[in-house]
Amino acid sequence: MRDVAVIGIGTTNFGLLGEMTVEEMGVRAFSDAIRDAGVEKKDIEALFLGNFTAGMLQGQETLAPMIAYSLGLRENIAAVKVEGACCSSSIGIRLGYQLIASGVHDLVLVGGAEKMTTASTARATRALSAAMDPVSESHTGYTYPGFFGLVANRYMYEYGGTIEQMGMVSVKNHNNSVSNPRARFRHRITLEEVLESRLVADPLKLYDCCPMADGAAALVLCSLERAREYSKKPVVIAGSGMSRGFRTTHETINDKGTMLSLPCTVSAAKEAFGMAKLQPGDIDVVELHDCFTIAEIVDSEDLGFFERGKGGRAVQEGLTQVDGKTPINPSGGLISKGHPVGATGCGQAYEIVKQLRGEHENQVRNAEIGLTHNAGGTGAICAVHIFKRGF
Repeated sequence: MRDVAVIGIGTTNFGLLGEMTVEEMGVRAFSDAIRDAGVEKKDIEALFLGNFTAGMLQGQETLAPMIAYSLGLRENIAAVKVEGACCSSSIGIRLGYQLIASGVHDLVLVGGAEKMTTASTARATRALSAAMDPVSESHTGYTYPGFFGLVANRYMYEYGGTIEQMGMVSVKNHNNSVSNPRARFRHRITLEEVLESRLVADPLKLYDCCPMADGAAALVLCSLERAREYSKKPVVIAGSGMSRGFRTTHETINDKGTMLSLPCTVSAAKEAFGMAKLQPGDIDVVELHDCFTIAEIVDSEDLGFFERGKGGRAVQEGLTQVDGKTPINPSGGLISKGHPVGATGCGQAYEIVKQLRGEHENQVRNAEIGLTHNAGGTGAICAVHIFKRGF
């Protein structure tokens, strides 16, 4: 297996981009990544695009070949749309990594694009619910706020977690995004504002939930030996893990006896850490899937950063702050940077690469190793990637 590096990154802002089509967002992010890498378009051998809702919200499929055409890439390449709900573009990273590591290709584009904010809340909710099992979940009225509300209540019951600890996740991530020019929200909030915001799904309030967003992000992946031709600051993909989970929430509970862990996260993390020959304590900076505040807490435990039931306390003690022991979501995360579903995974990777290059607006001191975690469905699929500063 060959070493694989990220040599170029590009992104749009995440937020209200109503004037741009989803294709235009993708073209901009890929163009920026190509420019950042300094590669020739004729040398690009494949393109993977993560997208989940365009068919439902814009009536537009086959986005990947359309974007490849608009970019001016050559005809005889694979241009493939990848779908795994919120995990879509991280699956693209995994596929691009595998093609290069196995020697099939040397230069691959991966990215994601999503346009969500022009749809009504009801329509967007229906689209997002397509990531659930229709028979036992979405057709019963089950939604993602409802799912994570159940998780939050169970976490408080089993471990004594508090709504204040969850609120502190939102306060931290909003404060982090103030300095991130790519973030949807760039204002500080207080714990009181979180606790007094509108109830969405007990006990989760409005500020406990990530916002829908428009946006696109992209990476240029290259074999490490060829990366020397293009980049002085390559970032190596040291570990790549991906795992499917269970089809439904009740099947997870029946098999594992709990809903306070996503088995796919645990499995993907085990694979990524094993490949990288690293432990959770070796990670300097983390971008994980905080679609709701309780998700950041539970994910941090699944990934091995904190013991079971200790993730909420870690937030309360400041361990996940930018200057803490385990900085989590210095970009603002999904909670404040925003969550354009198909773009989120590559958006996380964009932020980690910036950190490892030493170029981030909210820089973690001496960051050399970073991790991204991206999950889809009610635990249906997860991808974990570990990145390491190159030569």
